[in-house]
Amino acid sequence: MDESCCRDHCHDRRHLLNRARRIVLWALPQYDLEWEWIRYIGMSDSVTYQIQTRDAGSFLLRIHRAQVSESEIRSELMLLRMLNGVLHFPVPEGIPGIGGDDLLAVAGEEPEFSWVTLMRWVEGEEAAKDLTEPALLKMGKMMGRLHQAAAKFNPPAGFTRPVWGAESFRGEMIKLEHHYPGFLSEKACKSYQAAAAKIIAELEKMDVSNDTYGLIHADLHSGNVVFHGDEPHPIDFGRCGYGYYLYDMAGSLLELYPDQRKVFIEGYESVMKLEADYARKLESFFIMVMIGNYCHYAPIPEEAARLREEQPYAQAYIREYLQGTTFLFKRIEPAEA
Repeated sequence: MDESCCRDHCHDRRHLLNRARRIVLWALPQYDLEWEWIRYIGMSDSVTYQIQTRDAGSFLLRIHRAQVSESEIRSELMLLRMLNGVLHFPVPEGIPGIGGDDLLAVAGEEPEFSWVTLMRWVEGEEAAKDLTEPALLKMGKMMGRLHQAAAKFNPPAGFTRPVWGAESFRGEMIKLEHHYPGFLSEKACKSYQAAAAKIIAELEKMDVSNDTYGLIHADLHSGNVVFHGDEPHPIDFGRCGYGYYLYDMAGSLLELYPDQRKVFIEGYESVMKLEADYARKLESFFIMVMIGNYCHYAPIPEEAARLREEQPYAQAYIREYLQGTTFLFKRIEPAEA
């Protein structure tokens, strides 16, 4: 990775975080919160902070980057309100400011940021690294119930959320083609491109129906699940949008061992029945999500070492996929990257 790129990236990041801190201190009085402490969480399409108050508990404050539109954020908040009204477990929900709106326009000259939202904190502990079978079953059921509930939602006119499919994947691959030398050889990049072409061809043949496609979380890995007691609760719906249910499932299965994947799917199928030939399609989505993750992190210099380390496993999955070999439920040996 070019040293000047690293310096520019670090400078831009510090610049954004300095601006975000000023916005936090402006935003909190708009909610009349008596806060005790503020903890920075992370930065992606929004900069996020945990806000601990004296009497009202914890909240998640999000400062949204300018590329996210007002209609997208309002639509996410609308979906979350509906889900909280029908599910038997909590999801994050927007809190209105003192003016009554749950979306605040950033004040002043802040071209990088547009909106602020405050969300009710979903209490719980991070998912354990060594997930038990009962936990995996419950996580599968939780995803099934999310899909089941979202399928009943009738979005109003103007409802706007991303679509996760062939077009979004093409956009991700463009990002990879610009940044792959940081972690991929020329040969390895060609295997990514071959896999992407096969995935897009598969996607274009798939039927869209109410049983297979709808509103999904789109990022429900274990880092976006907290356990309250023994029960899993989903958090961070920032990527929620339209897509195949199997795409959503693939994002959860990617980090699991083959036997764990079976348990998760068993839990899901106790709520939502899968089509008979789901495994072949699920493998396409598995590779799609894996490649999409690498596309996302490819421009970030700090991630390059980790991405290089993971390539023997990524290349092994891509090899099996391109050969047409079923791999979802068997152990795969790492390949030469």
